[in-house]
Amino acid sequence: MLQRFYPDNEAESAYEINYGNLYENGYRGIIFDIDNTLVPHGAPADDRAVALFGDLSRMGYKTLLLSNNKEPRVQSFADKVAAKYIYKAGKPGRAGYEKAMEVMGTEPSTTLFVGDQLFTDVWGAKKAGIVTYLVKPIHPKEEIQIVLKRKLEKIVLFFYHRSKKG
Repeated sequence: MLQRFYPDNEAESAYEINYGNLYENGYRGIIFDIDNTLVPHGAPADDRAVALFGDLSRMGYKTLLLSNNKEPRVQSFADKVAAKYIYKAGKPGRAGYEKAMEVMGTEPSTTLFVGDQLFTDVWGAKKAGIVTYLVKPIHPKEEIQIVLKRKLEKIVLFFYHRSKKG
């Protein structure tokens, strides 16, 4: 039952994933969460985010920001990193992920998702058939509903890590 929440991959940070190797393996689109995946919650796009999206574009990737936030937050970030976006995405529902692939012109087999939450980001991407990367949250300060989810995530990750050892 918990397997539906298990990420396909884990990384310390969205900035440490080897996107070059993934491109060589046929991936062409990357869907990113914003808050606590690319920057601390509510922070604007920083130089590191701008550089990452520039590098991804030069590699040939299509990128898209998929967020449950309102449009002003998502659009301002997207404008700074030159990415397409979908706001109020309804994660973990499949529709936002499927729309993201439609916008990028990719399929589940050529798309990656990078996010910091199991119950919204990873679960939704998995339901859409997309390979997932769970990254560690950038900053510990989060909204109360996310703090509660993190406690449940620890339980799921305990069993996930145990299953990988055995």
